[in-house]
Amino acid sequence: MAQATTTIRHIMSYQPHHGDWFASNQALFNQIASFYFAVIQAHIMVLDHPKKEALTILETLTHTTQRNPNPAMPLSDIAQDIPAYFRRAAIHAALGSAHSFHTHLQKWKQRKEKAIVKGKTFHERPPVPPRTWNKSVTLYQGMWKERSNKSIMIKVWTGVCWSWIKVRITGRELPSDVESGSPSLVRKGHQWWLHTPVEKQFQNPGKIATQVTTNPQTKICAIDLNINENLAVCTVQTVEGTILATKFIKGGKEISGFRKRQLGHIARNRSRTGIMAESQQDNTDLWKKIRQVDEQCAHRISARIVQFAQQHQATILVFEHLGNLKPAKGKYSRRGNSKRAYWMKGRIFTYTKYKAYTMGMLTSRVSPKNTSRECACCHHLIVRYHAGQPAEGYTSGAPLAFCPCCGMKGNADRNASLVIGQRLRERYDPQEKPQALRRVLKNTGVAVSQDAGCEEGPSILIAGHGDTNEHGTAQDALFRMDEHSSDIPHQLRFLF
Repeated sequence: MAQATTTIRHIMSYQPHHGDWFASNQALFNQIASFYFAVIQAHIMVLDHPKKEALTILETLTHTTQRNPNPAMPLSDIAQDIPAYFRRAAIHAALGSAHSFHTHLQKWKQRKEKAIVKGKTFHERPPVPPRTWNKSVTLYQGMWKERSNKSIMIKVWTGVCWSWIKVRITGRELPSDVESGSPSLVRKGHQWWLHTPVEKQFQNPGKIATQVTTNPQTKICAIDLNINENLAVCTVQTVEGTILATKFIKGGKEISGFRKRQLGHIARNRSRTGIMAESQQDNTDLWKKIRQVDEQCAHRISARIVQFAQQHQATILVFEHLGNLKPAKGKYSRRGNSKRAYWMKGRIFTYTKYKAYTMGMLTSRVSPKNTSRECACCHHLIVRYHAGQPAEGYTSGAPLAFCPCCGMKGNADRNASLVIGQRLRERYDPQEKPQALRRVLKNTGVAVSQDAGCEEGPSILIAGHGDTNEHGTAQDALFRMDEHSSDIPHQLRFLF
């Protein structure tokens, strides 16, 4: 069995003075966590024990009881009458920070030793312990009760005493097939939220290599992310290469135009106001609107990708490994628009990854090299062009593709999606690896066939297509890339 953890967020409705109580409660929590971090630093061997044993040791060192009237570092010097569950939540927060700090410190020492052995000068500064503490308060079982879909009672420190208060919560209900963890009080700006981690158990899908090499029924959903009109193009393929379905998720022009208009407003406002203070955020509302729309778009697209893959029973999702993408040169609005479009592609991958895992699907990435230039049929270089233009050369971002070698015609983004899926199969089946891409003549921009000079011929024959509509064959050297499947969705709608 495998498990996946996610967080369900609820916004809390409370009286105005309760916000001050929550702030006092968090301040006390961080004060106690800071105290226990100092205790761990003084007794560093605590980190060598499991969590439960470390918790017992730290309580013995700090908590006053009848059996332990004189602890080495009493917590009572910091605060009196701390509830046990509140104290233990702070201990676990301190243990997590201490483990993180000492792990980074150990890695820094190893890097320094390697540099000294090689005779190099080491200028990297060592990590330092936390200077300030801003942990969210975790509410263990004894710190909350009477939870329903609309309200919850929590115990908080008001600054004077401990008090139970009832607050209303708004958000989606906790699923019935998951195990809920301890909620946390999280502050976002001036509003307090209740975050509840939930854990879902599901059948382990197995490693990708095992699925691809041992199960011929495995289905792969390959996704090509773009910044043009087709934000995502998904194709479901079998491990044998049969194409089962295609989905075009549109809305790129709409989101790009909206973002560019807001960035234009920001640029004009800055030209009127002049230089802003270094620590001051300008055009707060406009920046917030851009972030919210990008976030909504990323969540919506990732959800539709996962739904499409689940609909066709795909168990593997594969993306391009997009790394250092540089924005286009030009005016501020154009450059900023491209940069945020690249950021949104990263969000789509991140959100798709955790959403797919909760459904029992694994996510992988392949090299993006020439995925948009390679023909999915014969693996030669393709021509990209706009409608109404001659099929020659390579125009980046053009919607249509043509292969002068095998005659393939169709959508360029769908072709790239097919190549992405093929690359995952090639990773685990080297025998099916295609021949190298042909070079392009500078004067024409058309791929030229240069078959290998061996008696056996090239690794992939151009004419190797079946004469009948059998499994794994293609007719007329076309993959029907100019036809859209019936389940292509409508354009994304954004609530601006």
